[in-house]
Amino acid sequence: MKFFSTDHEWIELTDGVATVGITDHAQDQLGDIVYVELPAVGRAVAANESIAIVESTKSVSDIYSPVAGEVVEVNQVSVEDPSLLNSDPEGNGWLFRLTGVVESDLVGLMDAEAYRHFSS
Repeated sequence: MKFFSTDHEWIELTDGVATVGITDHAQDQLGDIVYVELPAVGRAVAANESIAIVESTKSVSDIYSPVAGEVVEVNQVSVEDPSLLNSDPEGNGWLFRLTGVVESDLVGLMDAEAYRHFSS
């Protein structure tokens, strides 16, 4: 199950590993994404800390980690092909994965229905 932040990131926790990306709403607002800068593997991050950058033809946006954890993997494909964030932002366009995340860390994030209301 995916959860969503007010900064338009999504997070999905599977077996203690959290996958994070930007929402479809975010990519729609950004327009054509042309550049992605991801964090280094091994970086510790606090909840709501800026951790990545996405640049579009309209603007440059910070990406915030919805939870605290340690980066264990980044999606190099999204760096090589930033348009993946436009075509599949909540699937293959994920940005990074964190360990050290537990279900209680997701408290305060929105479920899909709440996010739909928030972003409309």
